[in-house]
Amino acid sequence: MALTLGNIVFDCHDAAALAGFYAQLLDRPIDEGANEHFATIDNAAATPTFMFVAVPDKNPGKNVVHLDLGAGDGLTAEIERAVALGAKHIADFDEYGVKWATMADPEGNLFDIGGE
Repeated sequence: MALTLGNIVFDCHDAAALAGFYAQLLDRPIDEGANEHFATIDNAAATPTFMFVAVPDKNPGKNVVHLDLGAGDGLTAEIERAVALGAKHIADFDEYGVKWATMADPEGNLFDIGGE
């Protein structure tokens, strides 16, 4: 039997708040029962499930895993929308014919938005 990807888990300080950010960013609903300790986004309809778990102390330093989100030809608009939702725009890149922006969510977790 092969392994399958079940969840993308975010260690965080406030699970419901960070789930709310990603729910708006990805236009996916937060599952019922979300609270400051545990939350998921659209568990029934999409895989992998985005899971948010409150932990007492997050690991310091660079993320070892991050999300690459695709924006197609709406890169600038999606960057602006992410910032309006509470993200920080860290840097822009254009390498090997690929454009993307590195962002940080409201708790400092890095993610990229790529597009044209």
